[in-house]
Amino acid sequence: MTDPADITPELPELYDALMTTRAMRRFSDEPVPDEVVSAILAAAVQAPSGGNIQPYQFVVVTDAEKRAQLGEIYRTAWERYRPAVEAVTPPAKDEAGTTGQKRNIDASQHLADTIGSAPVHVVVLVPRISMTLQDDDGDLDVGSVLASVYPAVENLILAARAHGLGTTLTTVIRIYEEQARVVLEVPDRYEIAALLPLGHPTGRWGVARRRPASSITSWNTFGERRS
Repeated sequence: MTDPADITPELPELYDALMTTRAMRRFSDEPVPDEVVSAILAAAVQAPSGGNIQPYQFVVVTDAEKRAQLGEIYRTAWERYRPAVEAVTPPAKDEAGTTGQKRNIDASQHLADTIGSAPVHVVVLVPRISMTLQDDDGDLDVGSVLASVYPAVENLILAARAHGLGTTLTTVIRIYEEQARVVLEVPDRYEIAALLPLGHPTGRWGVARRRPASSITSWNTFGERRS
């Protein structure tokens, strides 16, 4: 089987962005122009969605007081979430003896402590609807409405990268979602799907550590691996 690394893509710049865009949780205080945010969202809505329903709404938060309020809600949620996730995450060590868990927890703690000062928050909303239909034989379950939301979020992340901006997909604020909805005056018919802090990253782009695709890919029959 051909080594994937030997296959040259037709859009090398896009492929490089896909391979090296990683979660960014540390930002400078350099402002992000509104027109850049608008350009990023224009790319986000070009993502495919089921039946082209585009069920999401975006709330862009640039107001310093509102960002601080959301930051405090996020930090409180993280303080509750951190011990729970540490209890179930295996502390696998790298070659330097540092656990991947510790690196991730430290970065996430930094985000929790500073997210309120990130230049922009993009809050992604989704309506409280079901995609399940019915016929004479029962339910037609085609999955969650979120399947039509997260492709737009990924487009947002990649478009941000194209503008030299970093972000990370977070959902921890959902632990205290009602408080966040009050800050943003979100109607009851919507829930928060994600919050993405947006800003100029202080970290570096690069290929993140991931399991090889071959280790989680079956061909034709589950469990049938190819080396």
